[in-house]
Amino acid sequence: MSYPMGPRKKTPGEIAQIVTGQLQGPVADQVRRRLENWNNPVAKLDRRHRRAGRVMTVWFSVLAVLAVIGLFTFLGVFPVGVGVGAAVGGAVFGVLAIRTGGKMREIRAAKQQLALTAPPVRVPLPARTSAARQPMERLDEAEATLGELLRQLDSPSLTSVPTESVDQARATSLEAAAAIRSVSAQLQAVERARDMAPPLNRGPLVEGVRRLREQLDEGVDGYCVLVGAAGNALAASTAVDQRHALNDATDHLAGLASALRDLSR
Repeated sequence: MSYPMGPRKKTPGEIAQIVTGQLQGPVADQVRRRLENWNNPVAKLDRRHRRAGRVMTVWFSVLAVLAVIGLFTFLGVFPVGVGVGAAVGGAVFGVLAIRTGGKMREIRAAKQQLALTAPPVRVPLPARTSAARQPMERLDEAEATLGELLRQLDSPSLTSVPTESVDQARATSLEAAAAIRSVSAQLQAVERARDMAPPLNRGPLVEGVRRLREQLDEGVDGYCVLVGAAGNALAASTAVDQRHALNDATDHLAGLASALRDLSR
């Protein structure tokens, strides 16, 4: 005789999907953002680091107490046996503190590596009617392509490109993308001002939109030059001239990012 089985227990992930599916509007967006922030790899490492820091505080507190006991034993306040026990306990907790400190250093190193290799945060694209839409779509595609190219270039088993060149290209690409997005934000703000201004006063704003669009196209073109150099370096990773081409493209993009930042100010 078989008995009906009870309802299967839902996993926390399924419960979260049900809750967010039932919520609507700003509340649902807020819940989704909090879930994404909680599951973010950097946030997880931050929580691990904070836990290790609290444990380290406990170890240091115990070591401080044991040190005081050892001092009182040296002064004759406590018997020698108590001092020996404090010394043994101090050695044990000292080892635990060293191990916890090593774990904290590993977590910090993992955060730094994650900051270099994590994919760029997806920024919402401008409205389809905005002149910034098409360049920012190109930038999104270029960022995804460059991230994959640099990941493969950073593998010693695949290429002979120096790690320093890859790290420099990655850092410069992040800086340049931020500068390009700053120009995009300016363009969109000028567009809103143009649309709200009286028709007779729109001339300078129209010109401003055109000029910012040119700067935006130039920035994205420069970013794509770095993508092309990274692709060439991966295709012919044993050729020294391709490494130089990657470094030259990185320097060019760094200068372009600096110019865009100066213009945005």
